Amino acid sequence: MPTLTQIPKHLALNSLYLFGIRRQSTALHFYQNRQLELYASKPAQRLTLRQLIFFGRAMNEDRLIKSANYVRTELPVRIAHRIRDLQALPYVVVTQEGVAKTYELYWFAFEQLRCYPPVTTLKENEEFCRFLIKLLAEHATVIPSLSLGLSLSSRFLPPDQLDSFMRRMLVSRISRRVLAEHHIALSEIHAGTYSESSGEPHVGIIFTGLDVRRSVERCVRLLKARPVKFEEHLGIGMSMNSWPEVIIDGHLDTKFAYIREHLEYIVFELLKNSMHATVIKHSKFTSLPPIRATIVAGENDVGIRISDEGGGLSTPLNQIKTPSDLFSFSHVRNATRLEDSRIGALRTFSSSPQGIRATVGEQVNRWQKDILSKAENEVKSYDPEKEAGVGSHFRIGIGLPMSNIFATYFGGSLELVSMDGWGTDVYLRLPKLGTNLEKIEV
Repeated sequence: MPTLTQIPKHLALNSLYLFGIRRQSTALHFYQNRQLELYASKPAQRLTLRQLIFFGRAMNEDRLIKSANYVRTELPVRIAHRIRDLQALPYVVVTQEGVAKTYELYWFAFEQLRCYPPVTTLKENEEFCRFLIKLLAEHATVIPSLSLGLSLSSRFLPPDQLDSFMRRMLVSRISRRVLAEHHIALSEIHAGTYSESSGEPHVGIIFTGLDVRRSVERCVRLLKARPVKFEEHLGIGMSMNSWPEVIIDGHLDTKFAYIREHLEYIVFELLKNSMHATVIKHSKFTSLPPIRATIVAGENDVGIRISDEGGGLSTPLNQIKTPSDLFSFSHVRNATRLEDSRIGALRTFSSSPQGIRATVGEQVNRWQKDILSKAENEVKSYDPEKEAGVGSHFRIGIGLPMSNIFATYFGGSLELVSMDGWGTDVYLRLPKLGTNLEKIEV
C-alpha cells in the first residue's frame, strides 16, 4: 500500500480525507468523487445585483420557494469547483495546517447540500434557513485557515499561482455567503422577523438607496470610538490621545444600490489603515493632519478617494515593489505574511469557532471585548490573549486583500497610490447600475 508521500498530488487531499480526517470505504469515496465531477462540470449560474433586487422586490410564497431551491442547487456547484481547486494543489501545500481543515469543511458542506431535499413549503424553508445559518457559522474559520495554510506554503507556490488560487477561493466564498444571506434576509422580511434600524430602503441584503456619506460617517464614528492608547503595538507616542479628523467632501448626496456590508467593510479597512499610518507618522507632534474622503457620483459608477499624510505604503519593515503587493498572500511579494505575530494570530482565529467573517460588526465587537478585558486585567502581569498572538495588537493582513476582493466582486476596482515619505491615496470604484455579473472564476 503506498504511503501518503507516494500518492500523486491530485489525490493527496482525497487521501487525507480517507486516511486521516474522515475514514470511509474506497467504494463510497469513489462514488462521492463521481458526484463531485458531476457538479464540478456544471457552470455557476452567476447573477447581477439588478437580478437579485428584481426577483426579491415582490416577494411571495412561490418566489421564496424558488429562491430556496435556487440556493439549494447552486451552492453545491460552486463548492464543487473549489474542491477541485483544492485537489489540484501540490501535496506539500495540502498537508499544511489549515488547508486540509478547509477541504474537510467543503466536502462535508458539499455532501449536505447535495443531499438536501427540495423545499416545497414555507415551513420547510424555515428549516432550510436554519440549516444555512448553521453552515455559515461552521465556515467562519475558512478565511483564517486558508490564509494560514497558504502563508506557510507560499515558499512552494509561485506568487501568481498562489494569489490566483486564493482569489478564486475567496471570491467563491463571498458569492456563497451573498446567496445564503440574501435568501435568509428575504425569508425574514417575508415572515416579518427582519430587523434593520437605519431606515434605508433595501431588498434582502441589498440597499437600493445606499447613502454613501452615511456609510462613511458610520465607519469614521466606529473607528474613532476606539481609544488610541489601545494601540500600544503601533508604537504610538503618549502625546497622542485621539485619532485624526476625517473630512468628507464631494457629492455628499450620492446614493446607489449596493450591498452595504461590502461597501462599509472596504471603507472601514481603508480608513483604519489611514488612521494608523497618520498617528504613527505624526506621533511626535501635538496635532494630526486630517484624512480626506471624497465621494464622486459618476455616470456609471461611484468613486471614493481616501487621502492621508501617513507616510506612504513602503516602510523600513515592509519593503514592497508595488502597492498591489499588499493584496498578495505570497511572502515573495509581501514579506509580512511570514511574520511570527501574523502566523500566531491566524492560528488562533482558525482554531476559534468565531473565525473571521470579514465584517465591520465582528471587528467592533472584538475591540469592545478586548477593551473590557484589558480594563479588567490591567493589574495582572499575564495576558493570555497577548500570549496567544491576538487581543489588542493582532494584525493579520486580511483587510486589504479582502477589501480588494469585495471591490472587484461586482466589477469594481481598488487602486493604491503611494507617495512614500508623504502619504497614500486610495481610489475605490463601484459600479452603480447593478448590471455586472459576479466575478466568479470556474
